[in-house]
Amino acid sequence: MTNPQNLQEAVDAVMTSRKSVRAFLPQAISRDEIEQILSVASRAPSGTNTQPWRVYVLTGETLARFKERILGIHNQPELAKTYREEYHYYPEKWISPYIERRRKVGWDLYALLGLERDNKVGIHQQHGRNYQFFDAPVGLIFTVDRIMAMGSWLDYGMFLQNIMLAAKARGMDTCPQAAFTQYHRVIQELLQFPDNEMVVCGMALGYADLEKIENTLVTERAPVSEFSVFYD
Repeated sequence: MTNPQNLQEAVDAVMTSRKSVRAFLPQAISRDEIEQILSVASRAPSGTNTQPWRVYVLTGETLARFKERILGIHNQPELAKTYREEYHYYPEKWISPYIERRRKVGWDLYALLGLERDNKVGIHQQHGRNYQFFDAPVGLIFTVDRIMAMGSWLDYGMFLQNIMLAAKARGMDTCPQAAFTQYHRVIQELLQFPDNEMVVCGMALGYADLEKIENTLVTERAPVSEFSVFYD
């Protein structure tokens, strides 16, 4: 029988050690391992058990072609401007404290990489690393049926979190990526999914390259007292 204290410590350790990794080793992950992660993650709750998620798993040559196509568009700014997200992941108007948090994580990352604010080329190239899945051996693209409402998107978040935690429990790392939503039209063309599906996000999956300085970034979290109200 599992010791409750050990179980709590193990679960807490997985959750608190999870972070977005932005440099991966080329070490392959087997299909069986990927399927195990997705199977465990599918236990995420969803309203009336709708299970609104659909996952496209990219590896090998398919992943290479996918990255080449998306990165090619990203590196043509005028062409890239013709592509737009289908939904607003971020607010159209930023307010405090969210804008400060957004800026801090961005500039903390760029500082580690030695990128000054006026280094537009370097920042563009770093942003382009998203479209290479940060060299991870597995790229995941998530879609949802357009008919589903906001509640299903909330359910989807729990599914995505389960994937990240299941991967971490197996010694792997991830990086969820909203950056792919801009190129939903290209992604649909490449993956040939039906018109009723829309891209939710992407995710890199693999083993972290611990020698890369960008992987030393640990983002801050507000204390419980800042986001919680207790009533007696």
